[in-house]
Amino acid sequence: MTTLTTAPLAALLDRLFNEAAATSPANSPALAGLTEADHARLMRSKTDYRDFYGRLKDFPLPVSRETGTLLYMLARSSHARTIVEFGTSFGISTLYLAAALRDNGGGQLITSEFEPSKVARARDHLAAGGLIDLVEIREGDALQTLAVDLPDSIDLVLLDGAKALYPDILGLLESRLRPGALIVADNADHSPDYLARVRSPSGGYLSTPFGEDVELSMRLG
Repeated sequence: MTTLTTAPLAALLDRLFNEAAATSPANSPALAGLTEADHARLMRSKTDYRDFYGRLKDFPLPVSRETGTLLYMLARSSHARTIVEFGTSFGISTLYLAAALRDNGGGQLITSEFEPSKVARARDHLAAGGLIDLVEIREGDALQTLAVDLPDSIDLVLLDGAKALYPDILGLLESRLRPGALIVADNADHSPDYLARVRSPSGGYLSTPFGEDVELSMRLG
């Protein structure tokens, strides 16, 4: 038995995924009028991401169930005790990671989200899942919130915020990644600069696509 597959978390995740499936950002009036090219540009912009994701504040934008399970498995198998997440949203991925920490015997998860309403929802979900004690949610732009007061050694990182910022966020965390630390980047195809960095033979990582939309990397040395 695991925290992930028992009450209260299992039922909570079922509810959150069902709610997410009932809504679609594609039908949002906030995105009406955006062409496919506009959407791609905004996804890769380092200047307009606050506006773009602000339009999506009422949508959970969750990882898939499969990616959530992968996160839990990676954190458990690596015996992670310190995890950093970029992009909390409604806290669905945070629940998976915190569940792994609970089953690993404890630890610390630092996660960052700039949208206040999403921070509130995430706190509620983490409390309902009985995992809030393991999580520090830092409200604000991750370029500031994840630039200070980090653990000396980080075991696992999830990148699932503004895709254009993936290289910058990795740069903030890189000196604290322990050898063998894992970095999971969701929808990394929208961040070609990030992929070039982690896939470079001289970049200090071993990296590979995992599934359709995840890049899994390991810190070397």
